[in-house]
Amino acid sequence: MYVCFLFFGSDYISIEGSTVTLEQGSDVEDEMEIATVRHRPEALELLEAQSKFTKKELQILYRGFKNECPSGIVNEETFKEIYSQFFPQGDSTTYAHFLFNAFDTDHNGSVSFEDFIMGLSILLRGTVQEKLNWAFNLYDINKDGYITKEEMLDIMKAIYDMMGKCTYPVLKEDAPRQHVETFFQKMDKNKDGVVTIDEFIESCQKVSNDKCELFSYFHQLAKWLSHSTTN
Repeated sequence: MYVCFLFFGSDYISIEGSTVTLEQGSDVEDEMEIATVRHRPEALELLEAQSKFTKKELQILYRGFKNECPSGIVNEETFKEIYSQFFPQGDSTTYAHFLFNAFDTDHNGSVSFEDFIMGLSILLRGTVQEKLNWAFNLYDINKDGYITKEEMLDIMKAIYDMMGKCTYPVLKEDAPRQHVETFFQKMDKNKDGVVTIDEFIESCQKVSNDKCELFSYFHQLAKWLSHSTTN
């Protein structure tokens, strides 16, 4: 069990397991206050039906999102600036770029509240299949349906750059490439140099959740994302 804290102005929201609660601050409005924002989010009822959050949880999350993003949307530069605050020991720019693209599902250069909710819903409460599809989309940088060694190496280098040189034990310079080679040995079943969605899902599903590095990564990513997009 892990806890994510989303800091929204004078309030903070905790996500423990799959429970979203408002720990302090004023009461949440019964309905969204959207008159002053540039981007009008979809009705709560529709988001509730599409995501795995309740209406009350969506109200809590929306108030925080609106407080930090009054326009109702986040562009990539703002996303990078917010994200960098949580990794001062490294350079999170490249990884934030990849992560932003994974959340910007319609590729319009911005992440709306709907985009944020749908991504967070998968990371926190999605099925194994949904999480694996989301992860594959993150690693498939050019969205051609395949993960190449170059794409995986770009992601790994971005993660190592983000974590900086303060990790323990200290990581070797060739650690990202070694990670990629291990990844492909396990997942590239037909040895054609690329990993398909079917190979990716099949390989991950053979590993129990408590032993799979990918699912540990999901928990950490949800924590980072919750912090970085709402502070």
